[in-house]
Amino acid sequence: MGIIERIKEIEAEMARTQKNKATEYHLGQLKAKIAKLRTQLLEPPKGSSGAGEGFEVTKFGHGRVALIGFPSVGKSTLLTMLTGTHSEAASYEFTTLTCIPGIIHYNDTKIQLLDLPGIIEGASEGKGRGRQVIAVSKSSDIVLMVLDASKSEGHRQILTKELEAVGLRLNKKPPQIYFKKKKTGGISFNSTVQLTHIDEKLCYQILHEYKIHNAELLFREDASVDDLIDVIEGNRKYMKCVYVYNKIDVVGIDDVDKLARQPSSVVISCNLKLNLDRLLARMWEEMGLVRVYTKPQGQQPDFSDPVVLSVDRGGCTVEDFCNHLHKNLVKEVKYVLVWGTSARHYPQHCGLSHVLQDEDVVQVVKKKEKEEDGRGRFKSHTTGPARIADRVKKAPLKN
Repeated sequence: MGIIERIKEIEAEMARTQKNKATEYHLGQLKAKIAKLRTQLLEPPKGSSGAGEGFEVTKFGHGRVALIGFPSVGKSTLLTMLTGTHSEAASYEFTTLTCIPGIIHYNDTKIQLLDLPGIIEGASEGKGRGRQVIAVSKSSDIVLMVLDASKSEGHRQILTKELEAVGLRLNKKPPQIYFKKKKTGGISFNSTVQLTHIDEKLCYQILHEYKIHNAELLFREDASVDDLIDVIEGNRKYMKCVYVYNKIDVVGIDDVDKLARQPSSVVISCNLKLNLDRLLARMWEEMGLVRVYTKPQGQQPDFSDPVVLSVDRGGCTVEDFCNHLHKNLVKEVKYVLVWGTSARHYPQHCGLSHVLQDEDVVQVVKKKEKEEDGRGRFKSHTTGPARIADRVKKAPLKN
């Protein structure tokens, strides 16, 4: 029996099992078995040499955004409108067969937008080119899930299920669970909050399913069985996702209003070019890019080419800003002067741990180099003899 057949068999067993207090341990073990099998499904086959066929493109710009959706929902048309890059669009499905990159110039930054082929139900099991599409999506900063406004709810659930099956968690934060394997000592179980979805016995059963008999486990939040399995697997990717509902010109105004009020959602129409500016603003907001402008000493700030920082890509502190300019600049920094929303007064003397915000202006002041003989402005030591007896007496003054 193959891996896919075993997964379907376990899913069928979970579907016919009643959910109550007596079966929660059994269901927890079944969830752990499915997670293990799906991890094996994503691993490359044994004996394969080199990388498989794919359509990965080189990273470019200050951020990367991936377009995911079913065939014929308007991904290629959206790429053409936002970037100007031509991507073939037609009324039939699977028009795009490979990854087509484009560049969005927005707020003095360059954002790479990827038009990926449409994925279908069963993509996590290898149907279509689903695995390759999902692999490229994992390398992105955020995901734009393009949906047809007339049939959005069913498509959204199917796509979310397929992405979660391969370890992508959309609009979720990593669970606050500390987990560490040990060589000896058994399993240490602790929690700082009251657990309502899981208990110590169920944790032991899940760990034994993974053949883990020595580990430390600490819950800092009321987590579920799925959260514990994600922490044990350790290969989950938590990403931000914006749900883009296209073709709003074919549905009623009440449906458009309902879709627009959902969290992390934007309604657009590529046919009528409606609300594209709001989509760009929401994309910028979710990416959390921070533009920092440099100011040389004694000169005006340079507003032409900003240094773009991000929390997801290194951080937004002064130290991260210096490392972005040059790897050895941190050792030479005496202090920095900051103008902008992150400063309490203009200019503010800041250290390396200061967190910068969008459109701040930074001037780096370096330490002064010492002279070769070790002297500064004043003499730090005398060249005379150390003992008083060895000093030469001055000649008496002449009357």
